[in-house]
Amino acid sequence: MKLSFVIPAYNEEKYVGACLESVLKEVRHRHDVEVIVVNNASTDGTKKVASSFKGVTVVDEHKKGLSAARQAGFAASHGELIANIDADTVLPHGWIEKVIAAFDQNPNLVGFSGPYIYHDLSFITNLGVRIFYYAGYASYLVNRFILKKGAMLQGGNFVVRRSALEKIGGFNIAFEFYGEDTDIARRLNEVGDVVFTFQLPMYTSGRRLEGEGVVTMGLRYSVNYIWTLVFKRPFTKDFIDIRK
Repeated sequence: MKLSFVIPAYNEEKYVGACLESVLKEVRHRHDVEVIVVNNASTDGTKKVASSFKGVTVVDEHKKGLSAARQAGFAASHGELIANIDADTVLPHGWIEKVIAAFDQNPNLVGFSGPYIYHDLSFITNLGVRIFYYAGYASYLVNRFILKKGAMLQGGNFVVRRSALEKIGGFNIAFEFYGEDTDIARRLNEVGDVVFTFQLPMYTSGRRLEGEGVVTMGLRYSVNYIWTLVFKRPFTKDFIDIRK
């Protein structure tokens, strides 16, 4: 199965290079992987940096927002598997192999995801984040297997099957930031298996957590998770842009 990386990037010239280096290092000489960066109305050198990498396709999406950028990347992609990662993430060794193996082993798998590890934050902070993940995972198990109302995906670290994404109508661009991963997980859960596993971690920047606080962000994500599942729209529409 061909794997397409879709990487939204708004004013990420300081981070997108390291992200692409980590992806291309894992891709090596594989011909079944493509890498797409979506320049999401950047006003800095994001496009220039991304375009400097051989084998990387850059597409422009002038409507700002995560879902709009992911949808633009999806439209430009060709793979049966769409890997949605963010421009400030760093791909761990073996990530691609784990993804391919999971989808090979389960034909009904339509969504596959794992947690973040914040490489620039302390052990204590990451421990607190891990506890938050455990609570979210418990909720995910209840929602998926008992209530059958939804599932769990980590935005910036999830892979979807193209045929399933087409079946549900793609990404909902009404979700600019909060709730976008919950929305796609909820809708994918209606057409196949959505699996969250701690065996698929992704390294990322903790700048948002550091700026707004772990407790504040945890509560905000929790409220939007529940709100999106129940009302199918985000509770929080405004967000602090850390990439200005």
